[in-house]
Amino acid sequence: MAKIDQILERMKSNPENIRFGDLCKVCDQYFGEARQRSSSHRVYKMPWQGDPRVNIQNKKGKGKTYQVKQVLKAIVKLEEQS
Repeated sequence: MAKIDQILERMKSNPENIRFGDLCKVCDQYFGEARQRSSSHRVYKMPWQGDPRVNIQNKKGKGKTYQVKQVLKAIVKLEEQS
């Protein structure tokens, strides 16, 4: 879990420079296995109503900044519901 915590800290401090593989690790840890998976796209289902998914894309080996921020918001929401 320490590695995930380190990645989360980097995501919070510098969301524009997160490796796609690291973003996938965090999403897998918090949201489980991706519902849809391709080489450049992953879609994770969320347990709440509304827009119940998080979509992440690989952009030249990095996660897209706005998607990193969406993942962080989803993690906060998930932890609030626990």
